[in-house]
Amino acid sequence: MIGIIDYGVGNLFSLKSSFEAIGEEVFVSGDKNELAKADGLILPGVGAFEDAANKLRQSGLDEFVKEEADKGTPLMGICLGMQILFEKSFEYGEHQGLGLLKGHVVPMEGSLPKELKIPHIGWNSLHITSTDCELLRNINEGDCVYFVHSFYAQGCEDSLIATAEYGKELTAAVAKGNVYGCQFHPEKSGSVGLRILSTFSEISKQTR
Repeated sequence: MIGIIDYGVGNLFSLKSSFEAIGEEVFVSGDKNELAKADGLILPGVGAFEDAANKLRQSGLDEFVKEEADKGTPLMGICLGMQILFEKSFEYGEHQGLGLLKGHVVPMEGSLPKELKIPHIGWNSLHITSTDCELLRNINEGDCVYFVHSFYAQGCEDSLIATAEYGKELTAAVAKGNVYGCQFHPEKSGSVGLRILSTFSEISKQTR
């Protein structure tokens, strides 16, 4: 069973519907006691890093997420939820993340060719940089997924498993132990995204 963490930020309905579409048991909750019963956890997120990180801390779910990750519970951050897994973000200031993964989040502005639009919105192909990661075992080189973001992760070479080219190679997916992250939206990425969510569910069941 998959628990989607509700801390006031994220596209919860689409995620829940995607898991239901592949026949997986799923629930949405902001209750730590309920979430602790899940085989695997999803940390969603849309909007600004500072606001999302503050809401996670105010809810007390930041410590819960770190504790579950330390216990070995599979955890996957999606979009902004992935960015919060890193040490810090430089999105309109400097803000602390959960520190579950090494690296930091920086703006695309100033690092991409000027003719490219920011945010990076739309479908893009994946370049798989690690063949050892279970999360992408059912994904092929060049499969396309859907992105919406203006910031990206840097300094995360030890967890990098896939990139996408948009003026430069941008971090698309990461994994370290039982902690996973997708900069793109699996729930908006058609059959490719559903395969990733299905694989995460399988990993979660095996871990429990």
